[in-house]
Amino acid sequence: MTVPIESSPVAVITGGARGIGLAIGQWFLAHGHRVALIDIDADTLAKTDAALNDPQHVLAVHCDVSNPQQVQAAVDQIAATFGRIDALVNNAGVAVFKPIAETSFEEWRHVLGTNLDGAFLCTQACAPVMIKSGGGSIVNIASISGLRASTLRVAYGTSKAALIHLTKQQAVELGNVGIRVNAIAPGPVETEMAKLVHSVAIRSDYYDAIPLNRYGTTDEIASVVGFLCSPAASYVNGQFLAVDGGFDSAGVGLPTLRSRAA
Repeated sequence: MTVPIESSPVAVITGGARGIGLAIGQWFLAHGHRVALIDIDADTLAKTDAALNDPQHVLAVHCDVSNPQQVQAAVDQIAATFGRIDALVNNAGVAVFKPIAETSFEEWRHVLGTNLDGAFLCTQACAPVMIKSGGGSIVNIASISGLRASTLRVAYGTSKAALIHLTKQQAVELGNVGIRVNAIAPGPVETEMAKLVHSVAIRSDYYDAIPLNRYGTTDEIASVVGFLCSPAASYVNGQFLAVDGGFDSAGVGLPTLRSRAA
């Protein structure tokens, strides 16, 4: 039985114009959802919208998630267009890679404004719409940098650690009105951004610390998000899941172990 378009569920993905966010959007489209892609990069968003070429199922919304007025306007547009919101993925994120002493307060606020404030604002705006259609699911995209401290990530790592705790706060309150909230903490993922900022030395460091000895793919991240938003995860609330090839579990010694095995 085919579900009418106006009755199909709606997923909202922030940072949805490229990389992990786009892969998540494509997962939802492949599983019968209409999708709203929110992004601050208007040019890339327009290109993505044109490439998807599916105005019945895709709405591209230009928005800075750190701006309360823009967030509310974006959610109002989504609700007016699609009539409901069933899933929200807070994926929008930025990073500044500098030593603590060289990170300015403006850079600190920029990172926390997008990564933490953005998830707070988008959840606050989307939740009332979700409640009207019976609840739903929210997934916050954190990071392994929120679980384990890394060099040059004072703002990024702190924002992602805070996002994991925000997830628990949201889950406790919103669970009472039928909205489940969970987080995933991706390890390094093969994206265009990673190719730009991860040097050969950094990639080698990651391989030395990840038992699966590779980066993840955007599709692997998207499938976990999809699971958490699906009925299969209907009793999962307030949790975080590291999708990191075992990085969070690993201590020292992997290179030595591999050399012995070889």
